[in-house]
Amino acid sequence: MNWFESYFEFERYRTNMKTEVLAGVTTFMTMAYILFVNPAILSDAMGKGAFDSLVAVTALASGITTIIMGLYARKPFALAPGMGLNAYFAYSVVLGMGYDWRVALAAVFVEGIIFIILSITKVRSAIIHAIPLSQKYAVGAGIGLFLTFIGLNDVGLLSAVVQKGVLKFTGLNAPALATKEVVLFFFGLLLAAVLISRRIKGALLLSIITTSILGWVTGAAPWPSQLFSTPTISYTFMKMDLRGLLNVGALGVVFAFFMVDFFDTLGTVTGLSAKAGFLTKEGKIPDAEKILLTDAIGTTFGAVLGTSTVTTYIESAAGIEEGGRTGMTALVTGFLFLAIGLFIAPLAGAIPAFATAPALVIVGYYMLSAIKEVDFTDATEAIPAFLVLITIPYTYSIADGIGMGFISYTIIKAASGRWREIHPLMYVLAFVFLCYFAYLGGVF
Repeated sequence: MNWFESYFEFERYRTNMKTEVLAGVTTFMTMAYILFVNPAILSDAMGKGAFDSLVAVTALASGITTIIMGLYARKPFALAPGMGLNAYFAYSVVLGMGYDWRVALAAVFVEGIIFIILSITKVRSAIIHAIPLSQKYAVGAGIGLFLTFIGLNDVGLLSAVVQKGVLKFTGLNAPALATKEVVLFFFGLLLAAVLISRRIKGALLLSIITTSILGWVTGAAPWPSQLFSTPTISYTFMKMDLRGLLNVGALGVVFAFFMVDFFDTLGTVTGLSAKAGFLTKEGKIPDAEKILLTDAIGTTFGAVLGTSTVTTYIESAAGIEEGGRTGMTALVTGFLFLAIGLFIAPLAGAIPAFATAPALVIVGYYMLSAIKEVDFTDATEAIPAFLVLITIPYTYSIADGIGMGFISYTIIKAASGRWREIHPLMYVLAFVFLCYFAYLGGVF
C-alpha cells in the first residue's frame, strides 16, 4: 500500500486509496457502455461472426491501454475505442467507400504509428497551432450529428440509404413509430436523459441494461442464452492488410483517422486536465507527451488486436469528479475492463440495437455541444465551421467534412483579406484535400 501511495503521489494530490478506487469504479461505470456499443458498430462492417472477438478486443484494448496510462503517465484518464471513429471506420470507410475492413484496420495502425512519431517530436506542436479552434470544434460537433443519425437509423426510425458513401434521406419511417423496438428506444433515450439530468453515474450503461431487460421481457428481443464465455480474439487479431493502403484514396482515409483522433485527443486531454486542476498558469499540460504517447500506443495496439482507433475518453471526468487525481484511478478502471469485459460476449451479443441506439444519440448530444465554442459573429470562422457540421453527416464521411472545412476556411479567410490569420500549414492541408477530392471525382 505504501508503494502505491508513494508512486502515485497521494500526498501531493491530497487523495487516498479509497477515493482513487471509488473514482476508478465510477469511471468504468460511466464508460462501460463501450463494451456493448463498439462491437455492435464494428460488426456491421466486419460481419456478425466478429462480434465475440470484438467484445474481447474492446475490453483488452481499453483495459491494457488504460493501465499503461495509469502506470506510465500517472493520470486518471481512461481510454477505449473512440465513438465517432468506430462509426467512421464501419459506415464510411468500409460500407460507404467499399474498403475491406482489414484495410481499414491497417489505416488505423499506420495512423497510430504516425501519432507515436509526432508525439515524440516537435511536429505535433506545429500541427496543433496550424488548425484553427473553430475547425476543431466543428469536427467534433459534426461527428456528434453523424452518431445521432446512426442511432436513429439503427432502430429503423429514419428511412435513409447510403449510395457510394453519400447519405440520402427519404423521410421519417412512420410505420416504425408503432413498433415495440422504437417505443423501447424512446424509453431508453428518455431514461438516459433523466439519469444524466439527475447526475446518476453510469447513466448510459443503466439505460442500456434496463432497456434490454424490458426488450427481453416483452419479447422484442430474445433472452441471452448465457451470460459469460471464454474470450477469443482470433477473428480480428493481426488481420491488418497493409498492402491495401497503397493507393491515394486509402491514404486519405489514414489522414482522416489521424486528424480526428489527434485533435479529439488534444481537446479531451486539455478539458480533463483543466477539470483535474493539472493545467499550469501558462495553460500547459504537465506530462502531455506521456499522455499523448500512451494514446498513440493504444491506437496502434488496438489495430493489432482488431479494433478502431483507441482514444482518451471524456467520461474520465466522472472519476475526476469523484476525487480521482492519480494514475491509481486509471489502474482500477483498466483492471475492471479486463476482469469484466473479457467474459461477457454472450451478454453483449444479446443487447438489442434499440437498447444501444439511445447511447449513440446521447453521445451525439455531448459532442454537438462543442459547436457553442465557435464565434458565430465572425463569418470567416462560422461559415467554414457550419460547412463541416453539415458535410460530415450528409456525406456520411468525416474525411469529407474535414476537407470541406479546411478548404473553405482557407479560401474565405484569404479572399476576405485576412490571409495573415491563416497558418502556412493550412494552405498545404487545403491543397492536399483539393487533390484528394479531385482524385475522388476522377479528375486524375
